[in-house]
Amino acid sequence: MADDPELAAIRARRMAEIQQQMGGKNKNDEEKMRQQQEERTHSILSQILTQGARARLNSIALVKPEKIKMVESMLIRMATSGQIPGKVDENQLKDLLSQVSSQTERKTTVKVPTISCCILH
Repeated sequence: MADDPELAAIRARRMAEIQQQMGGKNKNDEEKMRQQQEERTHSILSQILTQGARARLNSIALVKPEKIKMVESMLIRMATSGQIPGKVDENQLKDLLSQVSSQTERKTTVKVPTISCCILH
């Protein structure tokens, strides 16, 4: 009875179903956590940024989303540590963005090899 192939197939199918359901739940949980984190981020940013600064941040996010994620996390860290006394206006945001740009700027150097050739006469 333990060697019944039909029973083994049923068990394997049922085990696959359970694993698939568990995997789906984990994905849903991860999605919920990510969404909650985004909501917290937006909530904090709306508290520390003026309307103009928020609009500038959103317009830059369309072009450089990876840079904006860095700036948002930096702003949140600064706000939670008390480094931001009031709301950040557009000019302060520009300064912060230029600092981030200078830190993340890629330095590209191009080396052109010189070819030395000896000409024998």
